[in-house]
Amino acid sequence: MKIRSVTYNSRRKMFEIRTSTKNLAFPFFKAEPPPNSTDPVTNAFVDGEAGREAFTYILASGRTGTVHLEEVLEYNQDPRYLRDLLLYKLTIEAQRRIARSALSKREIVRRLGTSAAQLYRLLDQTNYRKSVDQLLALLQVLDCEIDLVVRTKTA
Repeated sequence: MKIRSVTYNSRRKMFEIRTSTKNLAFPFFKAEPPPNSTDPVTNAFVDGEAGREAFTYILASGRTGTVHLEEVLEYNQDPRYLRDLLLYKLTIEAQRRIARSALSKREIVRRLGTSAAQLYRLLDQTNYRKSVDQLLALLQVLDCEIDLVVRTKTA
């Protein structure tokens, strides 16, 4: 996902980010350095050097800050971003468990009922086309007990 445009709204104290599919907001207080009434934003632009995946802003004092799109998606609790983050964490854990496991990869493939190529796709942390179901099955084969815990967010 790329940022198409970014604007700032000093009255609402937030940046407004437009992507190809969504309009998102990011409050000033989450940015570093944070803009305020004594040091307001004078300019904000999509950062081409970051592959249009971040925006940079300039404050009246001359200080600058950059905010990556991932920070914006996390703040807005974007479901796709949260799913990808969960897949990433599960994949890293599966990689750790396989490294410590006495099971051979051939045996893991047999127990999963899949191919070696599919196992390597499951273990690729950059592959987001896999499902959580597939990773849960892999972790079950590795003798992991998986509990989903839902709790109130802390500040």
